[in-house]
Amino acid sequence: MESTPRGMLARAAAVLSAFGAHNRTLTQSDISRRTGLPLPSVHRICAELARLGALERIDGGRYQVGVRLWEVGSLAPRSQGLREIALPVMEDLYESTHENVQLVVREGLEALYIERISGRDAVRLKGRAGGRLPIHASSGGLVLLAHGGPTLLADVLDAGPQRLTENTVVSENGLRKLLDDIRRNDFVVCNRFLDEVTVAIAAPLRSAEGTVVAAMSIALSANTDHRPLVPALRTAARTVSRLLGSG
Repeated sequence: MESTPRGMLARAAAVLSAFGAHNRTLTQSDISRRTGLPLPSVHRICAELARLGALERIDGGRYQVGVRLWEVGSLAPRSQGLREIALPVMEDLYESTHENVQLVVREGLEALYIERISGRDAVRLKGRAGGRLPIHASSGGLVLLAHGGPTLLADVLDAGPQRLTENTVVSENGLRKLLDDIRRNDFVVCNRFLDEVTVAIAAPLRSAEGTVVAAMSIALSANTDHRPLVPALRTAARTVSRLLGSG
């Protein structure tokens, strides 16, 4: 367990960080165990966060993230302007493919999915909008890793990339070759990198300065031929990049 956070803001942040995709509701005892904070401190912090709307208390004495926290988080400049520009293009891409269409940014050594459009018949995915996946094993993450510079790659290698399936690329030589291919082709295909049932393709989104700031991806069943979707994805990514450059 990490050292116990000090200071009220650090402790409040630790309480909020205890929640995650697989821990959406927690008791105060759960939070205490996950943060290392004493139970009386957790009690006071949860009460204050609930008063401010950052947490909500539900049945059984459990807590969940409050709507006010989502409202504030949605104002983050890195996601807000990007989502507003990309969403209409993503909707058009979904209408032409009826597959999962995703918008991805980097957060540390993870791919953060800030938007997703999913169809009823599209393959079910491991991640979710607002969720994170390993940068080395997700299509959008690999696009961002390819354009993130040598320090980012060194950090990923130092962290020991995890092999999630037989197809996950984890060796230094393998990753370097894959990232070179991404930079050369301007897209990536990840066939069963995350699990045994999905294939994902992704392309970069560039700012007016030409910097890769995000990725757009399509995820579909590994039994479906992804090749016809590559041109549509690349066209959509170029459209968003052009719109970002005109902003």
